[in-house]
Amino acid sequence: MNLKNRNFVTLLDFTPEEINYLIKLSSKLKSEKYEGIEHKVLTDKNVVLLFQKDSTRTRCAFEVGAQDLGMSTTYLGPNGSQMNTKESVKDTARVLGRMYDGIEFRGYKQADVEALAEHSGVPVWNGLTDIYHPTQILADFLTIKEIFGELKGIKFTYVGDARNNMGNSLMIGAAKLGIHFTGVAPKALWPEQSLIDTCNEIAKETGATLNFTEDKMEGTKDVDVIYTDVWVSMGEPKEVWQDRIEQLIDYQVDKELMDNAHKNAIFMHCLPAFHGKDTNVGKEIAETFGEQFPKLKNGEMEVTNEVFESKQSVVFQEAENRMHTIKAVMLATLKDHYE
Repeated sequence: MNLKNRNFVTLLDFTPEEINYLIKLSSKLKSEKYEGIEHKVLTDKNVVLLFQKDSTRTRCAFEVGAQDLGMSTTYLGPNGSQMNTKESVKDTARVLGRMYDGIEFRGYKQADVEALAEHSGVPVWNGLTDIYHPTQILADFLTIKEIFGELKGIKFTYVGDARNNMGNSLMIGAAKLGIHFTGVAPKALWPEQSLIDTCNEIAKETGATLNFTEDKMEGTKDVDVIYTDVWVSMGEPKEVWQDRIEQLIDYQVDKELMDNAHKNAIFMHCLPAFHGKDTNVGKEIAETFGEQFPKLKNGEMEVTNEVFESKQSVVFQEAENRMHTIKAVMLATLKDHYE
């Protein structure tokens, strides 16, 4: 398998075999790190991390992963470059592509990461856009494989806003790898029909199934994985909170929902999660909406603290795996082969 010089902007661009290869490589790199085996095989490379949206996991995963591979990194935060202000994305791509061997982008428009990929001449990695979040999906699937030993045939349910970047990307990944995907959400928050149709065509070749329902008990019955995400994405205005909460208040992942799943089911979340009042956002949720929506009075939104802190929760194993999978993506797209 040779993915050198490939961009990583959406899982739609990769075959099931290529995705499984990246997961296998991630597992190998994780094992080597635990065993103290160095893999500084890219010491002549430099990469730039271009962030329009802040992130704990994505930034740290790229920086530590690059360091483990022997690369140096430059971080450009939300105010760190002239892209989209004084300089076009196309021009930014042509500048950075002459200085760096790879470019990570985390921001808003999928069109921006695609423009970077088109014009930079070096591999570009999507750390998140409003439509897709492919590096997160690799971490999620590595975690599931570590726990269940396989991916094909897993019963996976996503609860919440199924039209966001996580809902879209998890559906694509499931279709590619033969996972049975169910989206549990109000119909208004289901993915675009065109993307559902695309994934259904993929699923015909892999044995995956895709289903959507507004019934949370039906959609989580006896499943292996329950996954959720924040109800309001980074960058969305506060004005949308009221409407989004009204749409999703009945889709909070609580113990009742977990008990409805298989007895060995796991809970997953890409983080950060609103599960208490120990953050500024959690406090604001409780103070602003707690009286109107009693479920939010403790700052718990998409998941209760009981579920988040339970033995079924694998969110921190999942978070760690961001590093191993991102490292695999960088290695695979910058080097011919790694033994």
